[in-house]
Amino acid sequence: MNRQIDKAFARRSFEAAAERYDDAAVLQHEIAGRMLERLDYVRLQPRTVLDLGCGTGFALDGLSRRYRRARVLALDFSVNMLRLARRRGSWLNRPKPICADLEALPLAADSVDLIFSNAALQWSNDLDAVFAELMRVLRPGGLLMFTTFGPDTLMELREAWAAADGGARVSPFVDMHDIGDALVRARFADPVMDAERMTVTYDAVGDLMRDLKQIGAHNALLERPRGLTGRRRLAAMQRHYESRRSAGRLPATWEVVYGHAWVGAKAQPQFDTGDGIAVPISAIGGRSGR
Repeated sequence: MNRQIDKAFARRSFEAAAERYDDAAVLQHEIAGRMLERLDYVRLQPRTVLDLGCGTGFALDGLSRRYRRARVLALDFSVNMLRLARRRGSWLNRPKPICADLEALPLAADSVDLIFSNAALQWSNDLDAVFAELMRVLRPGGLLMFTTFGPDTLMELREAWAAADGGARVSPFVDMHDIGDALVRARFADPVMDAERMTVTYDAVGDLMRDLKQIGAHNALLERPRGLTGRRRLAAMQRHYESRRSAGRLPATWEVVYGHAWVGAKAQPQFDTGDGIAVPISAIGGRSGR
């Protein structure tokens, strides 16, 4: 199946989920906390920090405390999420909200020192285009740190639906190694990738489905099945999922992918004029003395 996200549908889902998102986003909050802890080992004093796909802004408090003198930007494609995110930080350093898609950033080149992105990249349609944009806006010496989800995420739900009706009712996720390759193609330096499995357990399948709806995590593929799911198919899916029950609980697996990479020196832009190679004046350093 072609993995193309219906961005309009995804945006509507997150707009509707914003007010209750934090009540169900326990896993996302845990991952954000682990990402913030990883920054303890990074020697970087950024002037500008971008929380890419910030959602309700859970990580913004930690970023604002850690980098008190930095300008903190909060970017998301959901207006309702940004209304909540803009209240984060402190009264001395509120985040600057930006409503935009992560595949087309309304930011100047070389304007950001740290991009922090928790569980957002899976909503892109072109990972190469996203990483090219992130490379563009990051300054030399800047850092990209992100999480996303790997192919084993929600594997129990995916297999239960496949057994029930053969439909792709759970969005697929990109493999960690493919993400690493995309970082290399975008010319990021020293990319590091790792992954871990986290399991959330539930009393019933309906509780999992309710949590996914509450965080806006619908199947947003353009080729997703349309229309209402019949009771017979839903019951069949639940029966198949029940075979996973252990110690009285149903597991839901999340494959969490962590990545970070640096920006090295950037090549200066050059243009072929027909008579030779031209370099912009802005790319020419000043000369000392006379």
